[in-house]
Amino acid sequence: MIRRSPIAGAVVVLGAASLVLAACGGSSTSSTSSSAAPATSEAPATSEAPATSAAPSEEASSEPASDCKNPTLKVGTLLPATGQLAYLGPPEFAGVAVALKEVNDAGGVLGAPVTEEYGDSGDTTTDIASQTVDSHLSKGVQAIIGAASSGVTLSVIDKVTQNGVFMISPANTAPALTTYADNGLYFRTAPSDALQGAIQATLAADAGFTKGATIARDDAYGIGLQQAFETDFTGAGGEILTSIKYAPEATSFEAEVAELKAANPEFVQVVGFEESTKLLQEMIKQGLGPQDVQIYLADGNASVEAFKDFPKGEMNGTIATFPTGDPSVDVTAFNDRLLAADGKLKEFVYGAQAYDAAILTALAAEYAGCADGTAIAEALPMVANADAGGTPCGTYAECLAIIQGGGQPNYEGVTGPLDFNEFGDPAAATISVVEYKANDKYEEIEVIGPVPVPVPVS
Repeated sequence: MIRRSPIAGAVVVLGAASLVLAACGGSSTSSTSSSAAPATSEAPATSEAPATSAAPSEEASSEPASDCKNPTLKVGTLLPATGQLAYLGPPEFAGVAVALKEVNDAGGVLGAPVTEEYGDSGDTTTDIASQTVDSHLSKGVQAIIGAASSGVTLSVIDKVTQNGVFMISPANTAPALTTYADNGLYFRTAPSDALQGAIQATLAADAGFTKGATIARDDAYGIGLQQAFETDFTGAGGEILTSIKYAPEATSFEAEVAELKAANPEFVQVVGFEESTKLLQEMIKQGLGPQDVQIYLADGNASVEAFKDFPKGEMNGTIATFPTGDPSVDVTAFNDRLLAADGKLKEFVYGAQAYDAAILTALAAEYAGCADGTAIAEALPMVANADAGGTPCGTYAECLAIIQGGGQPNYEGVTGPLDFNEFGDPAAATISVVEYKANDKYEEIEVIGPVPVPVPVS
């Protein structure tokens, strides 16, 4: 049963400890956040023009603005078909495909079908993402949906935004991206891990744990979630006995697990991608597996496929968290729509966020009257945020009708109301808490949210 968790209030309070973390997590060179209005080629953006107050340069119309250089929307995907996060690729690709089909079935954007350019992001061990971005730019895409990995996004975001291309990720959660200098062209439909870290810390504290350990991949995602969790858990009076970062490409985790075991923790937070399978195998081998201590996984390794070959029942009792839809939305019904589009789907995490990212991109271009990266970024808060004054609508066709009637839509997506803060992050979000009942099956035991997503403090 979907319900708002009674610990949601505690998360809001506990999550305040993540505010300083998020502020420290940004790039040392960042001076302009997603709050800035998109820059033109003549002048850089400044933080004095919040995206939430930006408005389209032309009146709403189903026809391209007369001075628009990009009347036809071309979207490129930058999602993991290969690499350490490839298991998340299928639901995300499916989410985009379902969304763009609905867009085109409703008449497209500015009277023309949306064109999609497929693109693999790979992972941070390869140059695939950079090659994909180069290909997208050469083909004139105005919007890129992706990446899934925060580390991959950080490796290409400058190239994307400096070319005036809009970028929206369905799965980036690194706090470092909140205040990254992106010329106002980067948004995400997944919340910063300042929230997921606070929620995991609350779960551990509410379970009565006082001493734990964390181990995370050494990249923006791993470090961000690990530090958010540690800050909030210690802020609640808990103690982190050891905090380990590992190289994602490591072939053995024997030494790292030995260090974890020597600390004698009551629980272990594991933050990783595909390599988590090998890490957990080593933990089981050394007597620190899910049947020995409480294990907390997160969105990057909350898989129903990765651990299916473990000894029977080994994953039972493991807790995992990941962003999900607002409790008022039937995410299961939406997942059935994804399954209808791709009958081979086994995983569904971030499929809904990918769908919403694509719908929002199309709506913003339509409302702006131009399929231009800067115009899309400026218009997106106007079609998404409730305080922008639009009329609520839940599908592209409904929202399109409002625009064509001279009105302003307020898109409420599959993941619920999508209001963005001044940094281009979701202002509030919902986290699903699941428990493994078998190696290849977990069940939702709690829905926490929607709650405000902690943001940096100046």
